[in-house]
Amino acid sequence: MPTLVAEATRRSGVVWVSADGASPRLVWHLWHDDAMFLVGGGGEQPLPPLEDTAVVVVRSKAGQSGRVVEWAADVTPVLPGTPLWDEVAPRLAAERLNASAADDLPRRWAASSTVLRLSPRA
Repeated sequence: MPTLVAEATRRSGVVWVSADGASPRLVWHLWHDDAMFLVGGGGEQPLPPLEDTAVVVVRSKAGQSGRVVEWAADVTPVLPGTPLWDEVAPRLAAERLNASAADDLPRRWAASSTVLRLSPRA
């Protein structure tokens, strides 16, 4: 995986995500273990329709500097009760700004939200 993808995405608090011609959405995320994780739906951020692939655009935090990197991603759901869920959901909850009862977020997400893993395509 290119270092620029990992570094830029990890350092960015938000990125633009799109798929299949849908309008890009600005989303918060977690970069962990060489992949980006998102949570959406169920009262969380709206996500574009993401099935198998997506495009991620990371923009510069410096004013109008524009795009730092754009990368193609393979999209896979992270299912509640799996080891990956147990590893990632608490980390996502810790990154969730303005959350009330952050300790309860993984349980709520398991019931009503979707957690996705976006891994850079080779």
